[in-house]
Amino acid sequence: MKVIAFERNLQGTGASRRLRNAGKTPGIVYGVGSEPQLIELDHNALWHALKKEAFHSSILDLEVAGKSQQVLLRDVQYHPFRQLVLHVDFQRVDPNKKIHTKVPLHFMNQETNPAVKLGGAIISHVLAEIEVQCLPGQLPEFLEVDLAKIEAGQSLHAKDITLPAGVTLVPHVEAENPVVASAPVPAGAQAAAEGEEAAAE
Repeated sequence: MKVIAFERNLQGTGASRRLRNAGKTPGIVYGVGSEPQLIELDHNALWHALKKEAFHSSILDLEVAGKSQQVLLRDVQYHPFRQLVLHVDFQRVDPNKKIHTKVPLHFMNQETNPAVKLGGAIISHVLAEIEVQCLPGQLPEFLEVDLAKIEAGQSLHAKDITLPAGVTLVPHVEAENPVVASAPVPAGAQAAAEGEEAAAE
């Protein structure tokens, strides 16, 4: 995805306010290769881009003054109640160095799951994204989580996700293999099922 930005010379609260009043958003590019670079972006174009999932989880081609560089979106500051982006941070990536970043999860085959259709289970999505490590060129836009075979009362963990070549999970201190989705059976549905079994007997 391509992003157009412009060089910004002035910094400080006053300069940033004038930029926003002119329909621009201040930002910064930092990371490998060179000094941090102050930039400005068209606010409306940025606002619409931020609504796309891929903008948050893909390597972006950021063009500044005719020169293109590969970056990841690292931080966005929004106004507390107005539809306004106050500031954005991009991090340059080295194509030969592994990156850590979060990738969104797309849940598949929930509607056809037997535990939902027949067992009265309700599938709960515990995580919406997961942190991975890979080279920039191997970064997936999203990861698919297949819910076709999760059984009633069971959970699906991070290590159950099929990862593309070159992509590994980043282990978390609090949970090395966190739950991604679970299929609990509500108490009412369980009682009804037990009642039906008793009646059948």
